[in-house]
Amino acid sequence: MDDDVSCQSHALRGYHSLEVMASETRRSTATPRAARRDPSNETKQQAMASMRFKPVEECRSEGRSEQTVAADFDGTLLRSSNAFPYYLLVALEAGSVLRAVALLLSVPFVYATYIFFSETLAIGTLVYISTAGLKVRSIEMAARSVLPRFYAEDVHPESWRVFKSFGKRYVITASPRVMVEPFAREFLGADRVVGTELEVGKNGKATGFMVKPGVLVGEHKKQAVLRELGDAAPDVGMGDRASDFDFMSLCKEAYLVTPRKYSPVPKNQLLTPLILHDGRLVQRPTPLVALVTFLWMPFGFALALLRVYINLPLPERYVFYIYHMMGIRLIVKGNPPPPPKKGSPGVLFVCNHRTVLDPIEVAVALGRKVSCVTYSISKFSELISPIKAVALSRERDKDAENIRRLLEEGDLVICPEGTTCREPYLLRFSALFAELTDRIVPVAINIKENMFHGSTVRGFKLMDPYFFFMNPRPVYEVTFLNMLPKELTCGGGKSPIEVANYIQKTLSDQLGFECTAITRKEKYGILSGTDGRVPSKNKDKAKN
Repeated sequence: MDDDVSCQSHALRGYHSLEVMASETRRSTATPRAARRDPSNETKQQAMASMRFKPVEECRSEGRSEQTVAADFDGTLLRSSNAFPYYLLVALEAGSVLRAVALLLSVPFVYATYIFFSETLAIGTLVYISTAGLKVRSIEMAARSVLPRFYAEDVHPESWRVFKSFGKRYVITASPRVMVEPFAREFLGADRVVGTELEVGKNGKATGFMVKPGVLVGEHKKQAVLRELGDAAPDVGMGDRASDFDFMSLCKEAYLVTPRKYSPVPKNQLLTPLILHDGRLVQRPTPLVALVTFLWMPFGFALALLRVYINLPLPERYVFYIYHMMGIRLIVKGNPPPPPKKGSPGVLFVCNHRTVLDPIEVAVALGRKVSCVTYSISKFSELISPIKAVALSRERDKDAENIRRLLEEGDLVICPEGTTCREPYLLRFSALFAELTDRIVPVAINIKENMFHGSTVRGFKLMDPYFFFMNPRPVYEVTFLNMLPKELTCGGGKSPIEVANYIQKTLSDQLGFECTAITRKEKYGILSGTDGRVPSKNKDKAKN
C-alpha cells in the first residue's frame, strides 16, 4: 500500500512538472504560423525535457491492459521523425512522377521552414504539394496498399513494447489521419487515430488545405486529445519533440522517446503480418534516395528497353549469356527434365509467382521454348511475348481444355497462385492443374530488386517487365525440383486439392517462405478494392 501511495505521489509530481514544461513551450508551439521558431531555444527545451521526462525505456509494460495510452507517430512509434518519404509515396502512387519530383524540389524550403520558422507551415507545404487535386479515394488506397510496408519497416521497439501492452491505444499525429490510420489500426492495434484532417471539395478531391484547427502540433494536439477523451486523461503519453509536450501534459505519466539508435521491430512481430503491398519503389524514399531514383529513371528505362528488345528475337539458350553481359543475373538450380519426345505430352512446370516474367525466365533457364497460361494479358504483351501465352477465361471447362491442348503441344508453365506476392509468402494454389496431368515439376522462383518492383496491382501492368529490368542489377533465381512421384498425383489416388497443397508446401519449404490461404480475389480486394478481373471485350461486363 505504501508503494501505491508513493507511485501516486510520484505520478502527481510528474504531472505538475509536465504542466510547467508545457507552459514553457506553449508559446513556441501553439501558433507556429505567426511565431518564428528558435532552434537554439527548442534545443534547450529538449534538454530540459530529457531531465523532466523519463525515457520510454523506463516505462513498464506490465499490468497495462486496462489502461489508456496516447502516442505520437513519427519519431515516437516510428524510429524516424522525418515524414517526408511518406508524403512522397502518396504524391507518386496517388499522383504522378511529376508531382513527386515537385515535392522533392520543395525539400530545401520545407526543411528551412521547419528548422527556422514554423513546423506547421512546413507540414502544410508537404500536404499541399502531395495531395492538392487528388481524389481522396486514391490517397486512401495508397495509404492502405503502399504506406504500411514502409511504416512496418521503421517501428520503434521500445515504443512498440509499451504501446502494445495497453488496452486502449490512441495515436496522435501531425500527419494526415488518412495516411496513418490504415497502418496504425491494422498493424499496431490503434483504437483511434487523431490526426490532421484534409479538406475535401465537393468533387471528392483534396484541396491541399486542412480542416480547422489545421496541423495538429503543440496546443492543437492537446485540444484534439481533450476533444477525444474529455476528462478521461490517458494513463501514459509518449512523444519525442517539443510540439508533443502540450498533449503529454494531460497524461498521468509521460515518457520521452530519445534519439537513441535501435533496430526496427521485425515485421512479423507486429499484430498483423505484412503479406501484401503495392507501389513501385523498393527503398524508403528519403530525399537522397528519391533524388538518385529520379535521376536514374530515364537511364534505367533506356536500359530496360535494351534488355527487353535485344533478347526478344534470340533463342532462349543464348539469352542466358546475354543476360550476364547486360547485368541481369539468372541463377539456375536443380535438374530440369529433358524436352518431351515427339508425340509425347509435355511437362507441367508449377511455379510460385513473383513477376509477370516468371514463365519467360523458366524458358531461359530451360534453354528452350515453353508455353504459359495467365489470368490476364494485354494484346500488346501477348504480341511481344517471346513464348506462347494464353489467357485463362475463368471458365473451368474451357480453361481445362486449353491446358490439355497446350500440354499436348509441349511443356507448359503455370502459376497456380494466379497473382504475384512480393513478401516471403505463398498465396493459395488453385487445384485445377492437378486434375490435368501427372507429369508435374515444381519450380521455386525468387527475385532480388533493389530499386523498382516489377509487379503492381493499381499501376500499369504493361510496365511491369520494364520496371523489373530498370533495376541496375536484377536477380532471378529458378530452382527445378524433382518431378512428383506417381503416388503424390491424382493418378496415384490423391485429390487435386491435396496435390496443390503439397506443391505449395514443397515450394515454401524450398524458398523458406510461409503458406497462406489468401486468394487472388482477396489480394485485389485488399490492395485495390476490386476483384482483380480484367473485363473481356467479348463478354458482357456485368457477367465478369
